[in-house]
Amino acid sequence: MLGIQVGWVVAPAYACGCGAMVPEAQRQISVSRETSVLRWDGRQEQIEMRLTVQGDTDRAAWIMPVPHRADADLGDPAVFDQLDAATAPVHRTRYHFWPQEGDWPLDGAGDDSAGAPPAVGAAAPRVGVVDRQRLGPFDVARLTATDPDALDKWLRTNGFTFPARLSDALQPYVDRHWEYVAVKLAPEAAGASLNGALDPIHLSFAADEPVYPMRLSRLARTPQSLGLYILAAHRMEPRSAIGGEPPRVVFAGRLATATGSLGRLASGTPYLTAVAQEFPQPSSISADHVLRRTASDTPYQQVIYQDRLLKVAGMPVWLLTIGGSLVLVGAVAALIAVRHSRRPVVPPPPVHPPAPIG
Repeated sequence: MLGIQVGWVVAPAYACGCGAMVPEAQRQISVSRETSVLRWDGRQEQIEMRLTVQGDTDRAAWIMPVPHRADADLGDPAVFDQLDAATAPVHRTRYHFWPQEGDWPLDGAGDDSAGAPPAVGAAAPRVGVVDRQRLGPFDVARLTATDPDALDKWLRTNGFTFPARLSDALQPYVDRHWEYVAVKLAPEAAGASLNGALDPIHLSFAADEPVYPMRLSRLARTPQSLGLYILAAHRMEPRSAIGGEPPRVVFAGRLATATGSLGRLASGTPYLTAVAQEFPQPSSISADHVLRRTASDTPYQQVIYQDRLLKVAGMPVWLLTIGGSLVLVGAVAALIAVRHSRRPVVPPPPVHPPAPIG
């Protein structure tokens, strides 16, 4: 049991929903939350992602496959704050007549409230470096590869840690002639470990259809959680669950008054769909998320209800109703009794003795 526990602690989570997250040797890092914005205008796709990580490493890297050549830049954290505000649930109060669990007398406490995710030419080299740039805390390399083993060698030579089992996972992307964005990141303070929300990074590339790369997440050692905002001309949805729990729509609607960073990003793609998904067993992830337009643009917003017992002047209405009914019944019974007691008593008819026989 001790050996199992030790192995469980030191085993790193190599993947996140956006690609493969790789820590330094003998260190660990896990992605506790991934939030991304995917914008698709019919020709070009943009992905802005922010990862929340935990671990003891001071350097890490992730690899993300993309269907065509990508441009990389720093993202804007304000976009996620605006999205959180735009998709926040609506809080409403609803009242019930009869007491429920938590209401007196069912608990005796008197508490009546309850809170309620370019094709490479045949002559391309085994690994090609399109570009390498520094973006804040990120060292970003845009790569092409026709051989996952050659990609492994390049990454190791250039300071990227790359688990051997990732090579097989990349093969489907190599077969489809995708390209790769490799990112090394380190905290701004020297010697500090990577923890909390990282700076967002922004990618843009041509796309025949909106796709969110997820296949590499099957290498993760811990359950994965995906929050995906989709900006498009219409309401969108994933084609399938790709091995996770069914995706849940948490918001759908038009951003008519979006301003600032979100307004600039949403220009031309005013419909926002927010999807959440859990992957309890990442090894079951079988594909990337391909998105499609839904049959209609029906809006949706989460509503969180706070249930309260219906009261008047601090008294439960059900108690007043029952008490009032009992008082009324008693009053009617008393009235009937009083009226009955006041009715005149009719004397019996006189009794006449029979006439004598004679």
